[in-house]
Amino acid sequence: MSNVTLRIGGRDYVVACAEGEEDRVASLGALIDDKVRSIGGAHSEPRQLLYAALLLADELSEAQVRSSAGPSPQMLETIADRLESCAAALEQAGSNA
Repeated sequence: MSNVTLRIGGRDYVVACAEGEEDRVASLGALIDDKVRSIGGAHSEPRQLLYAALLLADELSEAQVRSSAGPSPQMLETIADRLESCAAALEQAGSNA
């Protein structure tokens, strides 16, 4: 196990994590700190953390809805173009054999 010190809302928190996960945990802590700072200091610390958690959960939920909607039309067009290129290459290779 390893420990990471996160600075969130001006306070330090020591968090345990698996070896090799320190950078990821520090990055997540920075996201939380950004949300806490965006809320401002008008609320108590527990309330700031609650609001930050709610904002991050909302962003995650929206991202999951977007990803479950399937690939974008642009992505589908790119895939179609690549498939057509592969088909053309296979046809050409077949005619050269």
